[in-house]
Amino acid sequence: MFKPVTKRIEKLAKLFPDLIKELDNIFSKNTNVYIDWQNVVHWQDKLGWHIHTKRLKQLLDSFDTVKKVSVYTGTLDGNNKSCEMITEFRNCGYQVETKPVKIMPYSIDASSIPVNSPALLQPFIKKPLLSVLNIKTIETLNTFFSDLNKQGILYLEDKKCNFDVEIGRDIFLDLNKGNIDNFVLWSGDSDFVDPINAVRKAEKEVVLFSTSGRVSSELSDLKILVFEIKKIKEFICWPKEIPQSIKDKIDT
Repeated sequence: MFKPVTKRIEKLAKLFPDLIKELDNIFSKNTNVYIDWQNVVHWQDKLGWHIHTKRLKQLLDSFDTVKKVSVYTGTLDGNNKSCEMITEFRNCGYQVETKPVKIMPYSIDASSIPVNSPALLQPFIKKPLLSVLNIKTIETLNTFFSDLNKQGILYLEDKKCNFDVEIGRDIFLDLNKGNIDNFVLWSGDSDFVDPINAVRKAEKEVVLFSTSGRVSSELSDLKILVFEIKKIKEFICWPKEIPQSIKDKIDT
């Protein structure tokens, strides 16, 4: 049942009664929420607005059937902003699963390879695309690497931190406990096909919270309910990103 935990949410609920009714139906049973933050954070570029962690938790807390909200995100060692975010999640009441972000160095030292060799491109370009690149394109990219080398740049770094295993594990553990009837997953990755099938086999419910174009074809084929998070923008976005017409109605 919907019980707004803040006056702001109460005012927004009066502006969007149909949306609250839809969410009430989604959260009609005992629910656990699993948020793949490493995945969600990339949605913000497509959405054009940012998710406010505290306001998201307040919205979820407004449904008394939501028993646990878990967030999965990496910690970048030595990065104060990263550590502060973990603290913020915990202060908001999320159950936090974290691990160090891996820094993957990739050499772009072009001094030891032929200009027409695709060797340096392999970590950055998938095989199907790499196989159709013509020699001229490869030479152009290797020349670009050479220019970077002259600036003292000999490698590029990529950050990696995947939580599919941890999320799948927690879904199975919570399923086996037997006290949760609804599993809400904030992700669209194909790796969750097996956990979702296990939940459905146990005759429990699964809902994906995502945004258009971010649900894998493998999950789409399962024909499960997908809730578009654009609908709850005013509830969970940064304060400065709320449309002025809405601010005028809820600000006092």
